[in-house]
Formats: sequence, structure tokens, C-alpha cells
Amino acid sequence: MSLKPVTPISEKPLKIKRALLSVSDKNGISELAEKLYRHGVEIISTGGTAAVLKKNGIPVTDVSELTGFPECLGGRLKTLHPGIHGGILARTSYENDINELNSLNIKPIELVIVNLYPFKKTIEKADVTPEEAIENIDIGGPTMVRAAAKNFAHVCILTSPHQYQNFITEFDPDKSVSFETRRTLARQAFEHTADYDTLIASYFSQYEGLELPNHLLLSTPKSGELRYGENPHQLASVYGAQSEFIDCFHGKELSYNNYLDIDSALELMADFKDDAPTVAIFKHTVPCGVAAANTLSDAYKRAFATDKVSPFGGIVIVNKPLDLPTAKSVDSIFTEIILAPGYEEDVIEFLQEKKNRRLVRIKKYPAGKSEYRIRSIFGGTLYQQADHAMIAPENLEIVTKREPNEDELYDMMFAWKVVKHVKSNAIVYAKNRATCGIGTGQTSRVESSVIAVRKAMNSDLSLKGSVVASDAFFPFPDGVIAAAQSGATAIIQPGGSVRDSDVIDAANEHNMAMVFTNIRHFKH
Repeated sequence: MSLKPVTPISEKPLKIKRALLSVSDKNGISELAEKLYRHGVEIISTGGTAAVLKKNGIPVTDVSELTGFPECLGGRLKTLHPGIHGGILARTSYENDINELNSLNIKPIELVIVNLYPFKKTIEKADVTPEEAIENIDIGGPTMVRAAAKNFAHVCILTSPHQYQNFITEFDPDKSVSFETRRTLARQAFEHTADYDTLIASYFSQYEGLELPNHLLLSTPKSGELRYGENPHQLASVYGAQSEFIDCFHGKELSYNNYLDIDSALELMADFKDDAPTVAIFKHTVPCGVAAANTLSDAYKRAFATDKVSPFGGIVIVNKPLDLPTAKSVDSIFTEIILAPGYEEDVIEFLQEKKNRRLVRIKKYPAGKSEYRIRSIFGGTLYQQADHAMIAPENLEIVTKREPNEDELYDMMFAWKVVKHVKSNAIVYAKNRATCGIGTGQTSRVESSVIAVRKAMNSDLSLKGSVVASDAFFPFPDGVIAAAQSGATAIIQPGGSVRDSDVIDAANEHNMAMVFTNIRHFKH
């Protein structure tokens, strides 16, 4: 079997004589085209782009003039022609390619400037129809982009107005572009088409009603470089659209661990965003105190009272604009990050006195049944719907002889919201809309209970009249008995154990009220 000869890649600077411009996003295109024209570059263009350039007095050769074939099928077919793609794909350092171009009367194209139909913007419209979405699937554009990117040794490809200025700076002196720049732009071009195809495939999955895709397609732009990951010896970056959710307007840049903490804090506060003034204090992605009160200041003091040691170096999140009294309380200990939907007058100036503390404005919360969570594992990835499940009081299943009174029910609903965000095994004691003790991440539910009780004791908080929330069922009655002995009077848990009847009997023996949610909130 004979192999096709492989041409060595030319790493020489590329002189640009001819350019093809066909863009959906026309920002900056006229300024770039004028620069090219003034440097003697011949400009080839299509439909709407050509019209814009001609309107600005820039001479343009229409693609149809080059191909000898008019645009047809309502504009669906324009650039798919050897006269275009021969000029883009030709290896101009390869004598056979040049000879073949000459025999076909095709000239090389050294610069391709293309960005694609606005498919993403189209499908984001509330009233978009399938027909409109499909018409915004670009065909000729991706083909030109991929051809130019493949041939980056002989062609320069631009796919975004954000690239224009750097290109102009390099191009200006001698009309050439370096090999390194062309290679970088080629990578960005393939990222551009990969992102585009991912969006289209995801749209079809949704259009077909598939809840989970057969192939997990991810295309997320880098949003920032990070100094390191969880530890200094680990490389890390952050990807996505974090600026849609938060604005870190003061302090050092957010770190990898900061992002994890903020993500956990936003997830919890999303469940309290419309409630009474609520404060949550986090450390290492785990809530160490949560409370609601009539004022943020009182809520902070009660949240802090849950655990007076862990909040040092932690983060604080509130669901109302941060006022000065609360800010002063938070400022009394070292707090690394403060998150709030707003900051009242004089608060920012006061908090900015500490230069390294991060101040973050919450712009919106992550919520919605369509959100999914991704985790890497050996050999691949786990993909699941986010845990946004909640339960209304009227849907609770009362399983004990004694029904919860109004205060117990109120506190159970509060504790149930909190325990959802505590790592399994998770136990939360709460009273009067404030946590009293939180036990998290232990290998047995009893150990989590012991830790929660010990934290309450360490903070001199009485558990008499408190309620207990458990993220999963109690496998044995011992957890219920321990809660009763600690002073708790009511329990909220999913239920579902083979020993539920024993657990219920234990609650009845201690005159406790217990409700089942029939919803589990494991968090691993």
C-alpha cells in the first residue's frame, strides 16, 4: 500500500495578497477591510459582507465573479466551489499544488475571515421555530474555516472580531503573519467550529426530547487563568460564564478553591433567596452555620454562633443587600470572601479597607431543572441533573403518632433546605430558623450526629426543642434515640429504610414528631 506524500509544514512568515471576508458578526470588519485594502490586499467577499464593504467605499470582488456561478437556493450555496476552496487549501510551498492551481486558473487565498451564522442567539429566542433554527445552521462558513485552519501553514484564519486588533498590529509593518500566530489562530478556529457543532447537536437532542445525550459534548470557553489548582503544584484554569452570576469587584483574583466555595454558597442561598434575611457561613464548601432572622445582623450572629471556630478564613453569603451593622460583625474576624446581592451605602468603602478580602456581588443564582452537573472519573465522566428538588410542607408524610407543631414544622423546613447542601452523611440540628449543630461527611450517620451535638455543646447552644434533618434515612433507631436524648423533639428525613418501623417506634417512644420527605439529598 502506497502512502500519499506528506509535505513539510512551512514555518515561514506568510505574505498576504488576497483575502476572503464572509462574516455574520460585522463588528470591526469595515475597519479591518480598509486596512487590508490600503496595503494592496485584494478583497473577495459574499452577499451581506460585500454590501457593507462597498457601502464604506472598499473595492470588493464578489465570490460569484470568482466562481462564475451565482448564489442560489436562497443564499444556501455561495462559497462551496473549487474556485474558493482550491485557493484556500493550496499548499503554496508545494510546486505540484501551484502548478495545479495555475492549470485551473485558481489563485491562492492567504487570509480567510469568517464567523458563522448566529445559531446560538437564534435558539435562545423564546419564539424560535425549528425552521428558523435550522436555517441558521451554517454550512459554507464552517467548511471555509476548517479548510483554512487545516492549511494554516499557508493561510491565516480569523474567526472573531476580538482577533482583529492583534492581527492588524502584526500585519501592519510588512503585510506578513508569523507561523506561530497562524497556528494559534488555527487552533482557535477549530475550537470555534467545535463549539458551533456542539450547540447544534445539543439543540437536536433537546428538539428530540432526549433528557440525556448519547454523546456528552462539551464546549466551554476559558474565562480565566488561575495561579494553581487545589494545591500550588496543580495547573488550573476556569471555564464558562462566571461573570453572568457574580462580579468580584474588590480583592485578589479568585482562586480554584474560592470558586468551589462560592459555587457551594450560591447553591445553598438559591434555596433561601426569597426568604427572610438569611446568612450562611461556609468553610471548604461546607456550611458551618446558617440562620434566618428579621435582620441580616441578627442572622449573622446566630449563624456564627453555630460554630465559632470554623468561620475564620471562611466565606459569608447573604440573601439581602449587606448593611453596615452586619458588615462590621463580619469584619470582626478574618473572612476571605463576602457575597451579597448588593451593598448598602458606606458598606463597600468600609469593607475595602482590607485590600485582599474578596467582595462579590451576586448577579443571579444557579437554579433550574435544566442544569446538569459533571464530574470526571476513571475512564470518563459522570453526568447528572442538578439537585433542585424541594418539598412543600403539605407534601410531608407524617409517620408518628404526634404531629409536628407549627414551630417544629417551620424549623424542619429550614433544616431540610440546609441539610441538602451538607456532605453525606449529613445531620443538621436547628431551632428558631438557625442551625445549632452540623455534622458532615462522616462514614456513619451516628458519627455525624455526634459531631453535630458536640458542635452545639462547644458553642453553648441548647438542643432542647430543636429539630433534626437527615439527608438520607436512619438505618437504625440509634440515631433517633440519640437525637431525643440531646433534646430534639422532631425529625425530618427521607424514609425508605427496611427498618423504618423500628425507627418510627423509637420516635413514638420518645414522643417525637417525625416526617418523611421521600426525597433523598446525598451530596458526595
